[in-house]
Parts: sequence; structure tokens; C-alpha cells
Amino acid sequence: MTPSQDLLYRLALTEVPQIGTVQARILMEYFDNAEAVFKSKKSTLEKIEGIGEMRAAAIKSFHQFKQFEKEIIFIEKYKINVLFLKDEAYPKKLLNCYDPPTLLYYKGNATLNHSKTIAIIGTRNHTEYGKQITHQLIEDLSPYEPLIISGLAAGIDALAHKRSLYHQISTIGVLGHGLDTIYPSHNKNLAKEMLQQKGGLLTEFRSGTLPDRHNFPTRNRIVAGMSDAVIVIETACKGGSMITARLAFDYHRDVFAFPGKTTDAKSEGCNQLIREQKAQLIFSGKDIAEMMGWDQQPTKVTIQKKIFDSLDKNETSIVESLEKSSSLHIDQLQLSTSLSGSILASTLLQLELKGIIRQMPGKVFILT
Repeated sequence: MTPSQDLLYRLALTEVPQIGTVQARILMEYFDNAEAVFKSKKSTLEKIEGIGEMRAAAIKSFHQFKQFEKEIIFIEKYKINVLFLKDEAYPKKLLNCYDPPTLLYYKGNATLNHSKTIAIIGTRNHTEYGKQITHQLIEDLSPYEPLIISGLAAGIDALAHKRSLYHQISTIGVLGHGLDTIYPSHNKNLAKEMLQQKGGLLTEFRSGTLPDRHNFPTRNRIVAGMSDAVIVIETACKGGSMITARLAFDYHRDVFAFPGKTTDAKSEGCNQLIREQKAQLIFSGKDIAEMMGWDQQPTKVTIQKKIFDSLDKNETSIVESLEKSSSLHIDQLQLSTSLSGSILASTLLQLELKGIIRQMPGKVFILT
């Protein structure tokens, strides 16, 4: 199978009626590649839990492959990286979400699997207070060289991208439309700068997809899911920032918010998230570094052989990972050990009770 043929089937999998991101993930856990999904027998598809007879019929009756030829030409012409669920370069943190995008279109220089990834979000109509916070926050974070993610929208998003470029920090804009356009249009120059420097543009929408309103909540789950933590600068009680913050909370990401005056409408959302204990109150980027454990410099230790002898297979896998990388976020541990979320959580607890590991702020673990 040629690369173009492989891409054709991957694109098709995103367009089959009744096959959403959850079902696509189920299928790719069962089959080696997208082509195998379409070439398998209907009876085989029907037996897969979560697919069933109706979805199996939708897959077998899908023959509109020709519609993707134009998209493949666009991808090849503009050298766009198309990332599939099973690709090594696919953002690994998204795989810890139940509904990761089946396919992502990416153009840029920044790695999508950075060890420190922060989303900065907020209102489109920020105040001077919001601007000052954003500038100071990114200046505080710059020594840690994180990857800054936002939505390339007007307001706080654009400020976060611009200030990241100013401090030479990698920054990625997640779009609610295809890569053949930039919305809002006044951010075109900013998008170009991001592509020219250590940044990038990412979307799950193919070319020709317009920036319709219903696309942005879908986009927001990528911002939340790709991040270790989401920071809310300013927001009202309703809007995209609140959607992103709540998605991040549901994805078990750390959520932080800057407080504001009780009389300030643009801080109502931040204050509400803090009050509901869905966001931790912060005052600076230094708070983020402390809570995420970035300032921790644990002493490198070698676990004695007798301790290894007392560990089971899962415990040994975690300890070996931590010996290689002094400290790891829980998502990084899941990737390095390939343990399921429930098994990883219970094993980490056992290791803590044995006094072998210690949990730091921000779901980061170190050897004791």
C-alpha cells in the first residue's frame, strides 16, 4: 500500500456516518491500519464491542473515496503533516482522553509531545489587567521553556501566542477550521510568524472547513487534552474558555485561574472555577512552576537490588521509568509503562505506601 493509499483510508475513516472519534479509536485498537477496517468482513465488524450491526453496515456501504483526492493534493502541496491515532508523532497526551481526534493536520516546527505543555486561554475582549497578567505569566514561565498552546483567537489567545514568540517559547495554535484559512483574519501575520519561528498550527478539520461556531467546542477539547495544565486568565461565566477549563478538569488535567474583582464581569468565570474547586488559584507563573513540580531537583538514586526483588512486574516498570527520568508526570508514566489508567493508579499508590516513590504537585512522581 502506497502512502497516498494509506492516507486515503485514514481520511475516509473520519467521514463514515455514525463512526465518530470514539468508534474510530475502538476500530484502531482492533485493526492494524485503516485499510483493514474497510476491507474486513461485515460479520467481523459487527462482533466488535461498540460497533455493532448498524455501524458495520455504514462502513461497508462507504464508497466515497474519490472525494479525498483533492485533500491529498492539498496536503502534499503544502507539506502538511497528517497524524493518525497510531503514529509516533501523534500527541500522546490526547490518547489519555476518551475521544481523541482520529486524524490531525499539523504544520510547524514545534514538537507536539513536549515534556511541559501549558494551555493559556481567556476572553476575546480582555482588560488591561488581563494583558498584564498574560505578559507577566509568560515571562515567569520562559525559563522553563514550556510549549504554550492556545486557540489563535482574538484576545488572550493571541496575546499568549505573541508573547511566547517574544520570549522565543514554542507555541501552537489549535484551529476550529481547515489549514487553508486563518480565523480571525487579522491573525494571519501572527500565524505566519508562528510557522516561521518555533511554533505551529494544528487542527482536526480538513481544508475547506469553515470556522463555524460548533467547531470551536470541538477544537477546545484538543487544547485541554494536549496540555499538562490549563491556565485561565480572564473569562465570563459562559464561553469557550469555560468549556475548555471544564473539559480539562474532566480529563484530569490541572486547571489554574487568576482571580479578579467580584464586580468584574470578565473575571466571573475565573472566580467561579476557583469557588467550585475546578481550578486552583494562582498569582504568577512561579506558582505554576511550583505546583507542577518544575522546580524540584530530586537527587538521582539507584534502587537497591533487594528492593527490586520485592516489586512486582508493574511496580518494577514504574520504578525503572523514574530511574531514567528523575521525575515524570502521570501521563508520561502511562506512556512509558503502557499500563492502563486504573492499574497505574493502584500501582502508584502501592509504591507510595512502600515509601519508594513520592507524588509531587501537579501529578508528578519522583523516587524517594
